Amino acid sequence: MKQLIFFFIMCIAFFQATAQTTINITTDKTSSLVFPNPILHVDRGAKAILVQGIKDAPHVLLVKAAAKNFSETNLSVVTIDGTVYSFAVRYLSQPEEQVYHVAVKKNSPLQNYATGILDNPQTIKGIRDRKWDMVAEVTGIYIQSDVLYFQLHLTNNSPIDFEPELIRLFIRDRKKANRTAVQEQELSPLLVTANPGVIKAMTSHTLVIAVQKFTIPDAKQMLMQLMEKNGGRHLQLKISNKKLMQSILLPDYASKEKNTP
Repeated sequence: MKQLIFFFIMCIAFFQATAQTTINITTDKTSSLVFPNPILHVDRGAKAILVQGIKDAPHVLLVKAAAKNFSETNLSVVTIDGTVYSFAVRYLSQPEEQVYHVAVKKNSPLQNYATGILDNPQTIKGIRDRKWDMVAEVTGIYIQSDVLYFQLHLTNNSPIDFEPELIRLFIRDRKKANRTAVQEQELSPLLVTANPGVIKAMTSHTLVIAVQKFTIPDAKQMLMQLMEKNGGRHLQLKISNKKLMQSILLPDYASKEKNTP
């Protein structure tokens, strides 16, 4: 089934790839493609291109030439939000650019929904944690199709900047039974939009985290952890299935566009 989905996506890419970005690669240097979202699938036009993903950085693709002076070919990449990127790939013995930051496509539905949620007023309460004047609060939960969007508001009331090292989402047992290991189910974000990198002292910031749709069994809960880099202000938010059921259904923008004359 996955193979059929990938084939369908790549067929779409063939017809849409009228304007390609050109990347130059060589045999003794590795080039990096940095995408706005995690990579779902990669298709090489020829074996002369070597590609490799990075487990701890799923939005980065490493590209290198397997042979010198190969004929121009193509590379297609599908990210987890369904966006298709197509590149023309050429051999160049000494490429000037080795890191390519790929911009978000304006028509990415995931990005459009997440950006539209950023400035929404608070619609849900009771999901909050505070440590040393650093406050994290989920102020809204939304759903569209198979994606859940968490609106996360961060407030730094301290004189020290807060730099999150990791945002981790997972489902875990509410209580640990005697002599049994805690069962955890990781939830990989599809997108984290408006991530500032650092929450400056005495400021606040809102970001949106998109994840694949899920529900939570009665004996479990969802945890959202924000770990501070080189610090101890680690924040943890607990989200129950009851809170998920308060998700606000977002309009289908795609259907609206089709119906617009």
